[in-house]
Amino acid sequence: MNKIFALFLGMALVFTYTAENLIAGKPGSKEPLTVRKSPDFKITGNGSSPEWVKSEWNPLIKLDAGGAEDKTRFKILYSARGIYLLFEGDDQRITTKYDKDFDNLFNGDVFEVFFHPDPTFPLYLEYEVNQLDKELVLIIPNIKGRAQGWTPWHYEDGNRVIKKVIINKGRQEPGSLIKSWSAELFFPFRLFSPLSNVPPVSGTIWNANFYRLDYDTGNMIKWAWTPINTSFHEFEKYKPIIFE
Repeated sequence: MNKIFALFLGMALVFTYTAENLIAGKPGSKEPLTVRKSPDFKITGNGSSPEWVKSEWNPLIKLDAGGAEDKTRFKILYSARGIYLLFEGDDQRITTKYDKDFDNLFNGDVFEVFFHPDPTFPLYLEYEVNQLDKELVLIIPNIKGRAQGWTPWHYEDGNRVIKKVIINKGRQEPGSLIKSWSAELFFPFRLFSPLSNVPPVSGTIWNANFYRLDYDTGNMIKWAWTPINTSFHEFEKYKPIIFE
């Protein structure tokens, strides 16, 4: 997608999005999660930086029956350059065959985050990372529940997510038995350049949701920070986060 096409798409979204949806997307009905500010630090994959003591663990809720409970949680921080995110989850097996970036990672085990910087506009960032350290990055326009995605324009060193995945007590290969896995991520604000209300400053409110998918049972088992009905794209249910 080129920049001209993106501009026309954005204009179309403005004219087709209804006033009812605009109101529904605004934060305020839920207590925001405070995102603490931090200097930049090195990504290690397991949250070993002392900066992480500034952020509390936030649990994800298991949404589906079946399989192990597998405690899953995340932490979040931000700096002048971008957002830091740390996922951690118990697990029994690496259940994914996807070993290339931008594959359909959601058909295997993944952590996912959806950042919705401007809750009055149906355009948000989706990011997925799997146990093999592969990623999927999408910008999503969502009109009346019809979500379509495209990869960010010129996804390269300047706006690329910095990531590191750690496997606990197992090999980093499909089918390996493990005890848990973690993913530490840095999202440069340049990655969000197609979106409005970016970069955040102190007091800025975004909406967001944090997810996990696991397929150890042979079926999709979902976790979420704030529950959804059927789709991770139910952005009206996302919760607010406020930048310190």
